Amino acid sequence: MDEIGTTERTRHRRFRENGSHDRADLDAVLAAGFVCHLGVVVDGTPMVVPTCYGATRDALYFHGSVASRSLRADPAAEVCVTVTHVDGLILARSVFEHGVNYRSAMVYGTPRVLTGDEKLTGLRVLTEQCAPGQWDYARRPSRKELAATTVMALDLTEASVKISTGPPDDGEGPDAELGLWAGNVPMRTVTGTPVPAPDLAAGIALPPHIAAMGEGAL
Repeated sequence: MDEIGTTERTRHRRFRENGSHDRADLDAVLAAGFVCHLGVVVDGTPMVVPTCYGATRDALYFHGSVASRSLRADPAAEVCVTVTHVDGLILARSVFEHGVNYRSAMVYGTPRVLTGDEKLTGLRVLTEQCAPGQWDYARRPSRKELAATTVMALDLTEASVKISTGPPDDGEGPDAELGLWAGNVPMRTVTGTPVPAPDLAAGIALPPHIAAMGEGAL
């Protein structure tokens, strides 16, 4: 089994039974979404920024404006990136035992600012994770647009995963005698039917790769 090395920051302390350092689990969590939260310290103040990402076997890519404070912080500063998917609500017989079924990953490290071909690679990975097929369909970034964009890569060498599944676990306690309903309310993210832009010229067909995204679970 391919595992990620454990560090003091990624060692599981609470709910260890939900923790994983299996590389396959990390890859699955990162592949299942495209929105992450970037945690940085800017001018001594913590800042958590939601942004889109793309992931490969080696790195997690994210981008933003060159004017973004979160991306203009100390280039040697470490960051923490988190990705979370909510799979269900656990509704127990007591409020204390309520919970959430989820898959989450935390990645630590110092991101690299990309230039040249690496920058284009990062943008392609990010675009394809959000909308597979769109990189080859849409116009590529111009020099001016590339100059206005910061693209960063974060190695996946220091990361941890937690996954929580299953029903409430209060069925064998005294609350089981309360006569209250308990169970799991599944949740998932789905795509809807693509909606054309109001100024879209007549006769432009919906491309197959976007049509394939419609009305499906992510």
